[in-house]
Amino acid sequence: MTDKIARLLVAGSASIHTWRFLAGIAPHVDELYLACNGEVPADRRPANLKGELRVDFSLKAWSTASRLKAWIAEVKPDVVHVHQANSVAWHARRALAGSRIPMLLTAWGSDVLLLPDQNPLLRAMVRGNLNAAAAITSDSLYMAAKIRELAGDCRISLLSYGIDALPPEPEIGAKKKQVLSCRLHKPLYRIDAILKGWAEVEKSGCCADWNLVVAASGGETENLKRLAALLGLQRVEFAGFVDSAALGKLYAESRVFVSVPRSDATSVSLMEAMGHGCLPLLSNLPANGEWVIDGLNGMIAEDVERLGPELCRAMIKAEDDAALGAAAEINRGLVAAKALHQANMAGFADVIRELAANKV
Repeated sequence: MTDKIARLLVAGSASIHTWRFLAGIAPHVDELYLACNGEVPADRRPANLKGELRVDFSLKAWSTASRLKAWIAEVKPDVVHVHQANSVAWHARRALAGSRIPMLLTAWGSDVLLLPDQNPLLRAMVRGNLNAAAAITSDSLYMAAKIRELAGDCRISLLSYGIDALPPEPEIGAKKKQVLSCRLHKPLYRIDAILKGWAEVEKSGCCADWNLVVAASGGETENLKRLAALLGLQRVEFAGFVDSAALGKLYAESRVFVSVPRSDATSVSLMEAMGHGCLPLLSNLPANGEWVIDGLNGMIAEDVERLGPELCRAMIKAEDDAALGAAAEINRGLVAAKALHQANMAGFADVIRELAANKV
């Protein structure tokens, strides 16, 4: 058995992604420590989480770096693993300045794909964060290329959080004529474009016995419900926030999964949908192209502003059990090979272990 990492300090925002990482890395570590802006839910708290530091990761929180520096000196971790190349990493790299403790930096997507384009200062911050890391992880080749563009020559490992397990073999014939959207209700994810596209579907008469389920929630939820009413949509259900079991049931009974954000790396929801045998309909982003070939194992929408015809195209393909089954076989094979949580967590542990061993 590979030796465990003695002490790992994780710095990350209060998020399901951070909680999943903690749970996944815990078996590889003797002692875990967490610097975070929120509390770990009781049911997500690893038994070997030995200490927590509550901090403010905003750019205006000038004392965070010094507080973090003092805590790092007390904990003496082998590696500090920072999640997101945004202000979280900015505070962490300042806290580690002059230290021999290596920083592993995991980019999440928008911190590398969107933040640097907002203004030159943020671009310089992200570049500085990337350059300060001993190693970086990315969950897509596209994001890795963006990291290289920003930071030049640096060590990058392709690793994702993945999904917990490959779902049971889907019962294709039992699936409903249903399209599922389950991304958060934020402008980034363009749920409004999905509703407008669905309005085109209803108006055209295409696939008149299909329905759309809009799960999840967020700051745009009420606006989206008003939009659906304004468009006069008849076959849309807002399911709200659902737990993992209910979401799994929605994936299992849906034939099409639609996700059209304006920017994204490899999303866990896409991996879950592929594992459950849904046909993905995705926006034309480079990271999506690493998983889906248009017309083979999913659909790529060239113009999200005209989503109606693409929804019809996806539904017509997914209505055919044989065609959907063939796509599901490809997609489940991809997920099994590249996106399972335990295997990817072992990969993270290998990188952390190597950084700890090479610490000077």
